[in-house]
Formats: sequence, structure tokens, C-alpha cells
Amino acid sequence: VQLQASGGGSVQAGGYLRLSCAASGRTISPYFTGWFRQAPGKEREFVAGISSGGDSTDYVDSVKGRFTISRDNAKNTVYLQMNLLTPEDTAVYYCAVRKYYSAGYHAYDYWGQGTEVTVSS
Repeated sequence: VQLQASGGGSVQAGGYLRLSCAASGRTISPYFTGWFRQAPGKEREFVAGISSGGDSTDYVDSVKGRFTISRDNAKNTVYLQMNLLTPEDTAVYYCAVRKYYSAGYHAYDYWGQGTEVTVSS
């Protein structure tokens, strides 16, 4: 399966972006999908994840109440709506899939190429 992340950009603090993770080559409807981010000099961290059916989600504490993950299996796409962005959200964002839930990036089988998000104060 190939994953294409898009939607990144540069925004001011308090702004919003919507990231998309479009899959091709195989349906990702059976997969748990996660969004990760990696800031310069930092380890890749789990941001949000969504179950195959979309009925279960998980978020890192720092984004709870600001970010929302969703999926449209008919479009083979997972989204990350990011509101009230802060400079601390600046990073390259990646989507990834695996069969079952995991917050550990080592566990994921397929990765998108990343989309850069820059938030200025």
C-alpha cells in the first residue's frame, strides 16, 4: 500500500490545517491508521490514531481537544484536522498503517512520505 500525506503548510499560531493521508494500491479500511510527527532533533512521536471502522480514536495529550482524526474508507483516506495550532506543533507529519493499534512508530508497516507543518508565533 502507498500512502500520500498532504495538506501541510505554514500558518500562524491559532490557525488551522487539515492533513490528508490518501492510500493507493490497497484499501486501508482494515487497518489502524496513525499520524506521527517529528520535529527537528526530536524522536518521531505518535499524535493520533483511528481504528479501521473509525469508532475508536486516540490522541497524545498535547493535542487533545485541538486535533481530530477521521477517516473516509470510501475514499481510502484518513484526515487530521488541526486547530489552535501552536509553534510546538511544528514538525513533519507522517501517516502510517498497521493491522492493530499501536502508539509505537517501530510497529508500523507502511508509511507516507511526510508533510511539513510550520507554525509561527
